[in-house]
Amino acid sequence: MIDQGKKNILGVRIDAVDYDAAVNRLVQAAKEGRKYTTTALAVHGVMTGALDAVHRHRLNDFDMIVPDGMPVRWGLNLVHKAKLPDRVYGPELMLRCCEAAAENNLPVYFFGTTLGTLRELTTNLQARYPKLVVAGMEPSQFRKLDEDEAEALSKRIRESGAKVVFVGLGCPRQEVWAYEFGQSLQMPVFTVGAAFQFHAGRLSQAPKWMQDSGMEWFYRLVMEPGRLWKRYVLLNPAYVTLLGLQWSKLRVIDPDQTIAPDERILHG
Repeated sequence: MIDQGKKNILGVRIDAVDYDAAVNRLVQAAKEGRKYTTTALAVHGVMTGALDAVHRHRLNDFDMIVPDGMPVRWGLNLVHKAKLPDRVYGPELMLRCCEAAAENNLPVYFFGTTLGTLRELTTNLQARYPKLVVAGMEPSQFRKLDEDEAEALSKRIRESGAKVVFVGLGCPRQEVWAYEFGQSLQMPVFTVGAAFQFHAGRLSQAPKWMQDSGMEWFYRLVMEPGRLWKRYVLLNPAYVTLLGLQWSKLRVIDPDQTIAPDERILHG
């Protein structure tokens, strides 16, 4: 088990952990019934914090951020000598957390995407982990909630009996959601990006050799060029440039230089 704590990558505090450490942290928090906001960030997610001091504040409030993308793992190894043997891929971590939840009788809740995707996701996961208890599921309304709706949503999740919430709203909406709802839920909230679509069978994952070589971004770009071209074509070179500046100590983004949000966004 590898757990080296938080390390600064472009102003975002990333946890230098492996799968076992990440699952152990989340399960322990679920058993204790306490807040534990978690996300898995690839280059795009890190850059949302590097380029926006308000969002950097949110991300650095997270209890755990795992290195989802190979370039993020490489950054930890280059700048901090972390010697991580592998990334902690969000969709894979979700499966391991669901397996651990099933083994430890920790009911889960799924929030986000569409009802059809959630139903397919639940069917597939319960076929894979028969002991997994799904306390509830709720699709996104794809709009901003008012304060009363947000409180009602928190209450539904709390009263469902869930011990872990998985959120699939896409980056950075899901991280905003976890930041804003985490305290009221008082249980682990794990934002998982496209993992709902992957495990529901609605979106294909890159071949393992592409994942291992850090080329997963290219596969996803080919699959969804209209939606993702700006993310990869613009942000990947910016990440490499800023990482090089941090490694050479020519420019290091201070993770404490943030701006607290002045209002809630309340994605629903």
